[in-house]
Amino acid sequence: MENRYPHESVTQFVEEVFCRLGARRQDAGRAAEVIVTADLFDIFTHGVERVPDYYEAVRHGRIHPAAQPEILRETPVSALVDGHEGIGHALAVWCMELAIRKAKESGVGIVSLRNSNHYGFAGYYPLMAIREHLIGFSVTNTEGIMVGTNSRQALLGTNPIAFGMYAEPYVFLLDMATTVIPAGKVSLYSRDGRDLERGWAVGADGRVCTDAPTVRACINSKKTGGILPLGGEGETFGGHKGYGLGLMVEILSGILAGGDTSNLIRRLDPWVDRNSEFFVAMDYGMFGEPAQMEAHLSDYLHTLRTAERADPAVPIYTHGEKEQRAAEYNRAHGVLIHEKTAQKLLHVAQELGIDFDACRKKIQP
Repeated sequence: MENRYPHESVTQFVEEVFCRLGARRQDAGRAAEVIVTADLFDIFTHGVERVPDYYEAVRHGRIHPAAQPEILRETPVSALVDGHEGIGHALAVWCMELAIRKAKESGVGIVSLRNSNHYGFAGYYPLMAIREHLIGFSVTNTEGIMVGTNSRQALLGTNPIAFGMYAEPYVFLLDMATTVIPAGKVSLYSRDGRDLERGWAVGADGRVCTDAPTVRACINSKKTGGILPLGGEGETFGGHKGYGLGLMVEILSGILAGGDTSNLIRRLDPWVDRNSEFFVAMDYGMFGEPAQMEAHLSDYLHTLRTAERADPAVPIYTHGEKEQRAAEYNRAHGVLIHEKTAQKLLHVAQELGIDFDACRKKIQP
């Protein structure tokens, strides 16, 4: 069962959770904005569904909510930042803001972050740059749950890639895991009692597995079994390409930042992440008139959307369009929250002494 809640109320609630956990108001607000934007975009795996996990992570000392970013090395176009295991979303917003400032001053801004935590909806950070009419790019490594091609041991993360540029009526926003599915989808399918599709994951024996709780147990065990790379099993449908993309993300994040790689995240201590992240903002005005480029892209995306359909009943979308359409609807009608998630949020509220009633004023369909 799902109900709709005003996104403003949900954002205020999440902000208050982080404040009660010890975060500065600004950092709590940054984190809440990223988290609820995921729900607005119908990316439920990275929305308020995760708030109880963040609450537990703070309780176990994995996230240090009061921690502040520290610049370790800097040039006019780059910075290396230590996040000191703070709130991943807040650190990521801070780093992209820094990249944007550098891009406006010098044409490009590149920020590498280590000792962070889960930063949620990867597409949020390119969106920050897009709003400033800049190209935005972000990647992060995650705990090892990807089983590499011909392996049964999960040593790479979902390692998402997010990239975007301004266009009308919908910006281009590519946000993709380098695995067939994100880790959160396994949890959602397990919660709902649904089987995974064949070709999404393997069990401890390295064979395809469709039982979501079994795959979740494999991921938690940190031994064998996990999610397959984009393209699936073997090389026939390009699984080795997804494997390579995941490794590319690892180089840009963990290696460049001098941080932990995916095979170490949560291995030595299940309550310690220390993710590494990478942010780029670029002023395409260096290459010509920005408005002309944006119009050019808008026209091209329109051409793609209006191409001949394989099935007349199935529309053609460009990346990020469906999510932006969903956000328009959800801003007006409220974000969907599963009743099981709402009960978990109520428990967090009770533990922290927060009044959950305002958030629970459901919007009736």
